[in-house]
Amino acid sequence: MGDEQQQTGPQRIFVSDVDRYSSKHIAKFLSTCLTEGTPEEDEASPPGEPAFRVVGSVSSSSKRDRTSFVQEQYVSPSQDELLQHLLECDVVVYNISDNATQEQVAKASWAITALHAEQENFKSQKMFILVSTLMTWAMTKPQDPDETDYVLSEEEFRRRRPHPSFKDHNDVEKLVLKLGRGKKSKLAGYVVASGLQYGMGENLFHYFFKVSWMGKFPKVPVFGEGTNNIPMIHVNDLAGVIQNIIELKPKSKYTVAVDDSKNTLEEIIKMISNTLGPGEIINVPEQEAIATKGFEPEELQFLSVNLRLDVEILKESFNIQWTSESGLVENMDVVVEEYKNTRQLHPIRIFLVGPPSVGKTTVAERLCRHYQIHHIRLKEVIEEKITQLKELLNENDAEHVSEEVAAAAQAQLDNINKSMEKNAGRLDDHLVFEIFREKLNSKPCRNQGFILDGFPKTYAQAQFIFEEDEMDEDTEDQDVIIKKRGYNKKITPEHVIALEASDDFLTKRVQGLTESVAEKMRYTQDEFLPRLTRYRQLSGAEESLLDFFDELEIHPEHMEVTTDDLEYTDVVKKITVMVGVPKNYGLSPEEQEEVDRKKEKLRRQTMAAEAAENKRRNETALAAMAAPYEEWKKNVAEVKRQEHELLEAHSLPLRNYLMKYVMPSLSEAMLEGCKVRPEDPVDFLAEHLLQNNQED
Repeated sequence: MGDEQQQTGPQRIFVSDVDRYSSKHIAKFLSTCLTEGTPEEDEASPPGEPAFRVVGSVSSSSKRDRTSFVQEQYVSPSQDELLQHLLECDVVVYNISDNATQEQVAKASWAITALHAEQENFKSQKMFILVSTLMTWAMTKPQDPDETDYVLSEEEFRRRRPHPSFKDHNDVEKLVLKLGRGKKSKLAGYVVASGLQYGMGENLFHYFFKVSWMGKFPKVPVFGEGTNNIPMIHVNDLAGVIQNIIELKPKSKYTVAVDDSKNTLEEIIKMISNTLGPGEIINVPEQEAIATKGFEPEELQFLSVNLRLDVEILKESFNIQWTSESGLVENMDVVVEEYKNTRQLHPIRIFLVGPPSVGKTTVAERLCRHYQIHHIRLKEVIEEKITQLKELLNENDAEHVSEEVAAAAQAQLDNINKSMEKNAGRLDDHLVFEIFREKLNSKPCRNQGFILDGFPKTYAQAQFIFEEDEMDEDTEDQDVIIKKRGYNKKITPEHVIALEASDDFLTKRVQGLTESVAEKMRYTQDEFLPRLTRYRQLSGAEESLLDFFDELEIHPEHMEVTTDDLEYTDVVKKITVMVGVPKNYGLSPEEQEEVDRKKEKLRRQTMAAEAAENKRRNETALAAMAAPYEEWKKNVAEVKRQEHELLEAHSLPLRNYLMKYVMPSLSEAMLEGCKVRPEDPVDFLAEHLLQNNQED
């Protein structure tokens, strides 16, 4: 009944955990599907109306950034609240393929059970799709034990045997197939067993992409032997499978979602290393993956799977607009572009020019720390190249260095040595340009970017380094090859900053340096002035270095240096505002910890300095107040002494009167009282004094 009901408006689809990698991209893909069933490619003129209205749940620990493709987000709802949301939807997609926790697996089991219990109240048929993992097939054996290259088929799903850690996943698969069948059932259940997912910024394979991108290791590690076959699928192709199930409602309730690749783990990592990294791999024990914090133990289980599965049934049954039908290895260039765009990893290329002592190196070092990019100085590049060639020729592990590579390295080193001997330690220009271009074309510079520090210096040098010939595609005669001037956009700086300062300012700055520092930096009087003169001459040439970039419409930014701020705070701030935010990975946890430690140390030093300064100020203030205070105390003591003397002087007549007239009578009365011992001594004393006074 529900199948026959005409759907009006977009179907409402619930996707669990849309803040996680797999579900997020599935939800995003489904939100772009149109009523014709094809993903929207031209947002300006969509070919149809949205086919699905996507809602989903997110964890309470998620940042919960609002996403335009998810219409409603439910943050850690209770079971009663979640059930109400599920009942409002036409399709429920529960995803436990993405390294799901036991709690998430249990929620999927609860969801299908709760919906099954409520199906009598459904107004139309609903669909429940469980996105599981091929780890539920991990222990499946071929029917013929002697067949080593056996390829499993989707039709053999009843024979599947799960990895010991994925028995709960297998139980939920069986539950969905059990509760979601029956012709009269209003709840249709489907299971999608997904291969290991890749693409759109990566998840499980992110470690290998990041290690290759960062270029911190000479060889990318392969954990284990790497000979196991990895069943895989691009996350967008997995979403395409789900879209087809929703729209086609296939007869088969169990679908194996894999691409057409049959690559081993070693082949996959080798291709990642070749495309993004050093081009070399090394096999290391699996335990090192945990020690290096590259993977959790649960994630390593995915990488250890060894399965070969047939994709023909999937291709025949569904109309998938494949993103990566032939697999990750064959489509590595496309996947790498996705990776860079999704994670906003784009190289930043800056060129700093300016006269000697203007501060190029200091500014470059600060910008390199800020953007996590490479500082390129000509002298260091040449030294690094010579060291690399010597190390290559002295490589102990000779089997990894072919004879051709060794011969080429020896020839290049010989050319460098001959040139330096001939030119008193300097290299011929063509060797300099060759080494410099090679450095700029290296994977680290291509990946993260760089800052050129003062080289090239002339228009001609910039031409040799950055220019390249391009074919003119507009020519009508295909037999005539026309070359036009172009430049290598992958190594040419995007930002050119010219630091400027007056000759007087620069000369005074150099004169303030110690002799040892001036000699080290070649800023002695005999060296600095000729260098400064040479720079001014090149800057005023008919075709200057800055003219080269102007012609490429990379217009230099001029920044005046007028203060002796050793940190160049204002200059660096202006450049970072102009260039924008970093487009690279941030600091590692260890590096961030070191930065935090230094900040804390600086904070304590600052507080200690402030406390010492406050103490000094207080002591100075007290010292200034001490003399007036002592004088005030002395004056107060003198006033008290004078008051005491005055009181003594005023009390002398009264004392004499008492001694002459009062004390004798009082003494006599007291002696008489001692003899009589009256009951009331006070009354007796008063009567005695009164009588004596009357007699007198």
